[in-house]
Amino acid sequence: MEEPKRWRLTFEPFKGMLPLSRLSALRDARAGVMLAFMNIPQLLGYARIAGMPGVTGLYTGFLPVILFALFGASRHLVVAADSATATIFASRLSTMAPPSSAEYIALAGMTALLTALMLLIARVFRLGFLADFLSRTVLVGFLAGVGVQVGIAMLGDMLGIEVSSRRTVVQIREIAMQLGSINGMDFGIAACVVVAILFFKQFRPRWPVPLVAVVASIVASATLHFSARGIAVIGPVALGLPSIEFPAVSSWFQVMDLLQISTSCFVIIVAQSAATSRAFAERYGERVDEDANLLGLAAANVVAGLGGSFVVNGSPTQTAMADDAGARSQFAHLTFAAVVLVVLLFLGRWLQYLPHCVLAAIVFTIAVGLVHVRQMLDIRRESPGEFLLALTTAVAVVVIGVENGILIATGLSLLRHVRHSYRPHTMVLLPNEQGRWEPQPAEPGMQTGPGLIVYRFGADLFYANDHLFVNEVRRLIDGAPTPVHCVVVDAAAITDLDYSAGRSIETLCGMLAQRGVRLVFGRVNRYLRSDMDRHGITPVIGTENIYMTLHAALAAVRPDLPMPGES
Repeated sequence: MEEPKRWRLTFEPFKGMLPLSRLSALRDARAGVMLAFMNIPQLLGYARIAGMPGVTGLYTGFLPVILFALFGASRHLVVAADSATATIFASRLSTMAPPSSAEYIALAGMTALLTALMLLIARVFRLGFLADFLSRTVLVGFLAGVGVQVGIAMLGDMLGIEVSSRRTVVQIREIAMQLGSINGMDFGIAACVVVAILFFKQFRPRWPVPLVAVVASIVASATLHFSARGIAVIGPVALGLPSIEFPAVSSWFQVMDLLQISTSCFVIIVAQSAATSRAFAERYGERVDEDANLLGLAAANVVAGLGGSFVVNGSPTQTAMADDAGARSQFAHLTFAAVVLVVLLFLGRWLQYLPHCVLAAIVFTIAVGLVHVRQMLDIRRESPGEFLLALTTAVAVVVIGVENGILIATGLSLLRHVRHSYRPHTMVLLPNEQGRWEPQPAEPGMQTGPGLIVYRFGADLFYANDHLFVNEVRRLIDGAPTPVHCVVVDAAAITDLDYSAGRSIETLCGMLAQRGVRLVFGRVNRYLRSDMDRHGITPVIGTENIYMTLHAALAAVRPDLPMPGES
């Protein structure tokens, strides 16, 4: 017997890379090298946030990147260590085992495996559709919030001061209290890097200025002994290839404790990865297959957990890095993984000389690029309500964190949509000066013609708005300048109705019958007609009062009136 289609986990390998021409391969290979030089030091920083040995950060940029490129679909999403998930599980695991200890590493690996299992279940049940609830407005606000959050987080290293908190608001306070302790050399170097990158990005965007900054700072640091001059550097990194083994967690009780941590990581991975992949796909007019991305994220976390690393996520900052470097497919990310392999085998000792201020300055410029002020202003000009939603999203991400911020923003977006359905546009067709009919917002006192009201309801009928429909029809009848004998409902926007709306219409029909008012429905599509039949409304209204077109409905009740257009 053929397996049901919904349970199949078939995939197109390297969907985020193919098709690939020679020219695009060269472009992406160059971008991958640039991404590696900018991102490798950042992965070491994420490992420090996660409480893991530095080399495990590099591991997240090797096998997980390859697995996502194989199973995922996004051409832009960089899947590796990320500050959001690193902060989430580190704050909990640190209470279960000493950071960087063998037990801690095992717990981190098991967390990644449990997260991968949840992502796989989400793929099996095709939960990728959840990304459809992330509107463009939410995405713009999300990226802006992430940009502000990351930019503020980088200020500590750029200024040469210690910032211990992971919360943006607290970081601002810590920085403000230490302004008198700024390291002038750190600040000077960081300022030069920021100015150079932003200047050349504006006038020579294809020049690899971040790559030059990394190489030049490493050479200068090794030659001039920056660490001895009070400039903080990354320091020695223990390197080597990852070994594949199952995490040695001591008991099932620990596994149960890790489920809550994994659930938090799962939520932020689904939300943040979907938001990031959707934002960059929109930028290049591409389609998004979030179900395939879920499979890729699951595979990436499996190999992260088995390879002695920790949870990986779709990173907006690293994805923006790749985009700025010119990456347009996963081939750039495979090149990035190849460079990480070379570093793990041969070049790791040079990383110890990289100044923290240079790394922070590069990431700061990426964060600046995530804040699209012009797009925010366009949204404000076209839709002040959606601008407020984007701004709320950005503020929520900065103040309460990525995971809660994007969930709140998505909830607000859904509520805004529900509000439109709850309070839809309603209109009455009125004759204009040219003798034609045109819709006007429904107000008591309006009448299409003597004894006639043509009423248009702008949404599906359901339990939250059926009272609006009934009450507005009654007010229009009560406020009409002449006695009303017929109400024609233009049902073009009504595709279905629920049980509650059915009972309300049944009550309305009884009330109108007592007043001698005929109720007619025009432009009734087959889906609405099916609901009318199922809820017993058709016999109450009468089949002679239900029409597929507005012309037919009006011709049946007032053939003497000029017919309106069907638009």
